[in-house]
Amino acid sequence: MYFSDKIVWITGASSGIGKALAIQLSKEDATLVLSGRNLAALEEVQQLCKHPDKIELVTLDLADYTNLSNAVSAVLEKLGTVDILINNGGISQRALAKDTHISVDERIMNINYLGTIALTKALLPHFIEKQKGHFVVTTSVVGLIGTPYRSSYAASKHALHGFFDSLRAECYNDNIFVSLICPGFVKTAISLNALTGDGSPQQTMDVATENGLDPSYFAKQMIKAIAQKKEEAYIAGTKEKFGIYLKRWFPKLFSLLVRKIKVT
Repeated sequence: MYFSDKIVWITGASSGIGKALAIQLSKEDATLVLSGRNLAALEEVQQLCKHPDKIELVTLDLADYTNLSNAVSAVLEKLGTVDILINNGGISQRALAKDTHISVDERIMNINYLGTIALTKALLPHFIEKQKGHFVVTTSVVGLIGTPYRSSYAASKHALHGFFDSLRAECYNDNIFVSLICPGFVKTAISLNALTGDGSPQQTMDVATENGLDPSYFAKQMIKAIAQKKEEAYIAGTKEKFGIYLKRWFPKLFSLLVRKIKVT
């Protein structure tokens, strides 16, 4: 019942985890705001939802982070409020650091980090004014551990953990919750769209991603974690979870093993 009659804004809602979240949350009787760059894809997701009439579509590009406050103003003017913001939009990487042009690092940080915190900061005054709100962030297991071929991606996800851990402490007295959701491998198009060293998409499916969690299953687990207001949740396979705890308690052993594991 946590989502019933709430207005939930999901970024990156046109595919993958965002799409699965939209479909599941519509079953929870939430009013949804779905965002992404591709309006046609958002419209397709809308029609897959149980209550398409309770969905607003807002096209936005997280890379254009200086203009996201306009989107927030438009949503608040139309709906009056937002209860939960699920920062789910982002892009991944598949390249060694030595082969990654600095412009690729910049693009990944602009989308994954600056776009996410810009949208959050634009909505934050509204949450503070009404003394209630919930920020949810889809980060990654790689936001806790770094693996090969993902140096820029890992950096962007680590940055999100630092920002939102701080924000959680700052906004505690304003009754604003922050949940960091850390996926492992989920079977989505993330590896197809992942940036290579020159900024072009990889356009191939990783074996690990192909064998990842089903997006619908993941979305159900994520929704459960949000409803429980978990500060941090790891929704991943056994190996990814093992990596998190290994890094925490036995960092040298983790460093030895991560050099050898297959991460694509």
